[in-house]
Amino acid sequence: MKMKVSMLAALGVLAMQSAWAANVSVTDVWARATMPGQKVSGAYMQIASDADARLVAASSPVVPRVEVHEMKMDGDVMRMREVKAIELPRGKTVSLAPGGYHIMLMNLAKPIAAGDVIPLTLVIESDGKRQTVEVKAEARAPMGGGAMQHNAH
Repeated sequence: MKMKVSMLAALGVLAMQSAWAANVSVTDVWARATMPGQKVSGAYMQIASDADARLVAASSPVVPRVEVHEMKMDGDVMRMREVKAIELPRGKTVSLAPGGYHIMLMNLAKPIAAGDVIPLTLVIESDGKRQTVEVKAEARAPMGGGAMQHNAH
């Protein structure tokens, strides 16, 4: 009998969690491969939620420091800064991409090679409650020139 009660209690907790948790979809997750000696990289993705939510944090077991960042023009200068959250409006896909919002992978112990997989845990807040979403970012080779370079950050 005790086992049945525990099982029912566990199922009840799961049902309560799903009642408040936003359904969050994360697609096209990737990270930028790095050059030898480069201590930072970026991770990018598409995030959609079926409820108003916010990306409030990220972490990884293989990267000592992970921050949520934004790049934007400040006059004639492109500036990068940490943000406390990225709004995820209900029903809209929010792009984390080079030159905009992104996840910073900092203090890398070793270079990230193309094809490496970086596990990330995203912390999503909705209606005052937090949930985690596990994703895997496959490293892609850096593009020549243009987009966002993190080696000076």
